[in-house]
Amino acid sequence: MIILAANWFSRLMIYIKEFLSFDSFWDVLRAVIDVAIISFLFYRIIRALKDSRAFQLIKGILLILIVAGLALLLKLPTVSYIIKAFIGVLPMLLVVMFQPELRRWLEDIGNSNIRSIFTNPGRAADERIDSMINEVTNAVTAMSRERVGALVVFERSTNLGEIIRTGTVVDANVSTQLLRLIFVPNTPLHDGAVIIRDCKVHAAACYLPLSSNNSLDLDLGTRHRAGIGVTENTDAVCVIVSEETGFISFASGGVLQRNISREKLVQLLKEALRSKDNRSGRNGKNGKAEKGGNSPARAK
Repeated sequence: MIILAANWFSRLMIYIKEFLSFDSFWDVLRAVIDVAIISFLFYRIIRALKDSRAFQLIKGILLILIVAGLALLLKLPTVSYIIKAFIGVLPMLLVVMFQPELRRWLEDIGNSNIRSIFTNPGRAADERIDSMINEVTNAVTAMSRERVGALVVFERSTNLGEIIRTGTVVDANVSTQLLRLIFVPNTPLHDGAVIIRDCKVHAAACYLPLSSNNSLDLDLGTRHRAGIGVTENTDAVCVIVSEETGFISFASGGVLQRNISREKLVQLLKEALRSKDNRSGRNGKNGKAEKGGNSPARAK
């Protein structure tokens, strides 16, 4: 058996040497290592971009390349000329468009040890999300104790660009101190919602659509109706702190869970933000809200 395996391996090596012009076993080994390194780099890049908005840009670029191939196949001169001009500047466009992702990826590599480079990138993302959740829950708990109203929206796969444009872009790291400062009464950014995107405070003082669900409790104010409203038409989740009672509430999929503990809030946020399936809201105290027309309103 061992002799047959050795003969088979010998014939395979002879075939590889003749077909690929390799002169020795070390040439084959170098080629395998070379291909393995490139494959690993592409795998890590795709995994890093898979859950980001950059992945949508990549799909758009692939569509343009497909159109370019069809234009060449059908011999369309004008389309081919425009596509070729675009492809000529494509490398520079890629660097500009993916600059945040490339910078974050290089920073992660620089801050990681050798072992972490070869581990699952999802673990690093989960650690980043857990750190953000800890900062948010610390801020929310403090504001609940002080009866300071707050409205924090977490963007998931649905882009909240229209809502972000109604507020002020902040683009800062999430911290307990920053969130508490934003929601201090009578400050410029306190009257509205904070939007968290990619584990950063992306915008503040944003207008949210009010829920049109007539079955909601009558004691719910504008802040809670706005928090429910944004989750009815998007897959975002929202954390609300009541100014009157200090209760912490969680909205997802048009469902509101009221007066939850810090531990419960951490659990809900981890389930929502760490889930790859981006599950919609769980059944809450008020039941699932009906969808309907929304009118823009700032959360009070």
